Amino acid sequence: MFPFAFIKASSEREALAAGADGGRYIAGGTTMVDLMRETVERPATVVDINTLPYRDIEVGPSGLRVGALVRMSDLAAHPQVVAQYPVISQALELSASAQLRNMASIGGNIMQRPRCPYFRDVTAACNRRQPGSGCGAIGGENRSQAILGTSDACAATHPSDLAVALVALDATVRLRSQQGERVVPIAQFFRQPGQTPDQEHDLRPGELIVSVEVPAAPHTRRSGYLKVRDRQSYEFALSSAAVALDIRGGVVNAARVAVGGVATVPWRLSEVERVLVGAQAGQQLWRDAAARAADGAKPLSGNGFKVELIKRTVARQLATIGALR
Repeated sequence: MFPFAFIKASSEREALAAGADGGRYIAGGTTMVDLMRETVERPATVVDINTLPYRDIEVGPSGLRVGALVRMSDLAAHPQVVAQYPVISQALELSASAQLRNMASIGGNIMQRPRCPYFRDVTAACNRRQPGSGCGAIGGENRSQAILGTSDACAATHPSDLAVALVALDATVRLRSQQGERVVPIAQFFRQPGQTPDQEHDLRPGELIVSVEVPAAPHTRRSGYLKVRDRQSYEFALSSAAVALDIRGGVVNAARVAVGGVATVPWRLSEVERVLVGAQAGQQLWRDAAARAADGAKPLSGNGFKVELIKRTVARQLATIGALR
């Protein structure tokens, strides 16, 4: 680990000043500390923000507001979240381990860096870690890599389960800096790699995530998260699906579908939603809609199985949520 300065911010003003001066924010540290040990991350200054007051969970008529420092386990177990936003609770429960969920913050979760082994091996070529060095995964071991949203510069999957659920529910991210505050739709917060895979999100220098907000809608209660992985626990997704449906009189009135484990960012399936809305709910509809889940996929040498896997994952979760009462 390289030498670094450590600042424990006593106020938001102090934290934002340190961030504007190049400091890197840290809360639970479950990602940053690992990457610092591996010398993937080499911040000159680390800013501890755990004293800041971003710890509230608010559920009201307008929706859900979650402070950036809320721990994953606390949000997952919140009774109103479990009842009104089950897809969020389930995505969190299926993430990491109980110990990590007790430490990791919501803001840190959506800011996770890629789990690609080439990114984490400082001797390997990785355009995210070292722009212009190449992508070892594209011509190498790529079973776990993305099939959607890739480029010839990067095929790393986005690691967050929570982010998939948030994209499905049209969440926004509230950001704050010395220049003021802004709100960004979470689907626009994450950036596809293109030719600049090192630019993973829309966070500007010195900005701090304050909260994540989810609007209230009829489909949020009838929702859930399915995660397919190599082992039952403490494993990242090979494919996953966040589904929310509003079904009235047997007809799908509204649908939100996003997937993970197969794309470079949490991936909204707009074409699947188009097939669903206005149609009669049932097994045939779930199959027809899920058939569009891999539209635009570009599999690599070792991950072609994900094309069929994501279709089956979406079909299964549509059937599961469609059967809820």
